[in-house]
Amino acid sequence: MGLAMSYLRVPPVLEGEPDPGRIARHVFGDANWRRRGARELFELGWAWQAMHFLVTGDAWEGRQPEADVVCGGRLLTEDGADELGMDVIYLAPDRVKPAADHLAATPFADVARRFDPAAMGKAGVQDAGRLDGAARDKVFKPAYRGLADFFRVAATEGQAVYKVMA
Repeated sequence: MGLAMSYLRVPPVLEGEPDPGRIARHVFGDANWRRRGARELFELGWAWQAMHFLVTGDAWEGRQPEADVVCGGRLLTEDGADELGMDVIYLAPDRVKPAADHLAATPFADVARRFDPAAMGKAGVQDAGRLDGAARDKVFKPAYRGLADFFRVAATEGQAVYKVMA
């Protein structure tokens, strides 16, 4: 198993700090960040890249706002991954709303059409080999619903989204 992805909703200014890089170091530098931010947390886990493929049709790329749901945003930790022990991707509030709108307007049935473990494996999607036919409805359908709810709340509250890869 490879990398897992977690999402955290955070106000654009935290404790007077507007800089996303410093906010990331403050939040994710705390070993208890998951517990402290549990209400604002969504876990996509190992299925992150497969979900990106379902949403965009590509293992890594895609257009905005679709790509912003999983892989899009600004990597904050190019030099800080060792410091934090993880990569952190920042999605500003002005990009959260279009992603939320896209998820709300796109039923799961539309993205589920791309569910093809063999094609996903050929595209280099992490852990595609562990997918079976049941994963579409058992794993990805509830995850898609969870992402849509997560982004809807973040957009409604004007929050930024921080994505953590570890």
